[in-house]
Amino acid sequence: MTIEEFMSLINSTSLEEVLKEYPIAVDFLANLRLDRVSQKLTLPEALEEIQDEMFEEFGMDRYGVMLGFCEFLQNFTKSETALSSVLNLTIIGGYNKSREPENITLTLSTGEIISIVGPTGAGKSRLLSDIECLAQGDTPTGRHIRVNGKELDDEQRFEMDGKLVAQLSQNMNFVMDLTVREFLEMHAQSRLTLNTGEVITRCFQAANELAGEKFSEDTKVTQLSGGQSRALMIADTAFMSDSPIILIDEIENAGIDRRQAIELLAKREKIILVSTHDPLLALSADKRIVIKNGGIARVIETSETERQSLASLEKLDNTLRNLRNRLREGEKITKDLLEE
Repeated sequence: MTIEEFMSLINSTSLEEVLKEYPIAVDFLANLRLDRVSQKLTLPEALEEIQDEMFEEFGMDRYGVMLGFCEFLQNFTKSETALSSVLNLTIIGGYNKSREPENITLTLSTGEIISIVGPTGAGKSRLLSDIECLAQGDTPTGRHIRVNGKELDDEQRFEMDGKLVAQLSQNMNFVMDLTVREFLEMHAQSRLTLNTGEVITRCFQAANELAGEKFSEDTKVTQLSGGQSRALMIADTAFMSDSPIILIDEIENAGIDRRQAIELLAKREKIILVSTHDPLLALSADKRIVIKNGGIARVIETSETERQSLASLEKLDNTLRNLRNRLREGEKITKDLLEE
């Protein structure tokens, strides 16, 4: 929408209706101490009830507030439109640690799951970092990342405020003393989530399905275990985040149902890259990027034979998960359990 169209909207629609459509606009009003004006009125009507002294404090007049409000909405919706239009991501090779060229151009499309494999310290996390910052030859590897086949300039790279790429790292620590419910409500509001109550419920339920140990909506996020925190953020990313590119670093160390987590994210039609040592995850992906000596050594399409081997891997994985659960419950491990 143009500024003129937003101006027409706020002149003809109550603040209550505008904020239902754009909840994040509350932040703009709060910054000007206007969050307590009557939402039954249109913004121009509400501003007429404000004393002139308050506008002078912020160096603005009533029209300036309305114009700033419209520009705020336009900039936000521009970012949302850009996010929804991402169809593919291209990695153009740089150099490994020995300064040998990677000689590779790899294009990934929405809906694809890509695993990144290689020894510890090989450079898997560096590749994720290059993608996260949409590198343009300005990182140690010299790689270039293109979106929809185009290089992004600095303004495009950073105007998204990190919304283009969502990264789930190995270590996640909360610093806000909120309950799980309050945390999800805050994210839903900031992301203009529709049907907020329903989405929060789905998100909470999915997080509990992923986590090894259940938690309640009233649990403080600072009290969540590492696995519970990771499960909450994966569910949050799946149901609330509009980021079309998801980066995950060693999900197998999170103490959650990692394959279910990947399947949950895959259903949202995103580009997913997961760094992993887990053969089950690696072979569940469409392709795997092999990292050696800090560079991309190979890209391997998952073969039909490898996919067929997943049944055996899943059986072994189920046995191991059963053993882990029994150990957590304080049970003894008997020979018959190992032969299941």
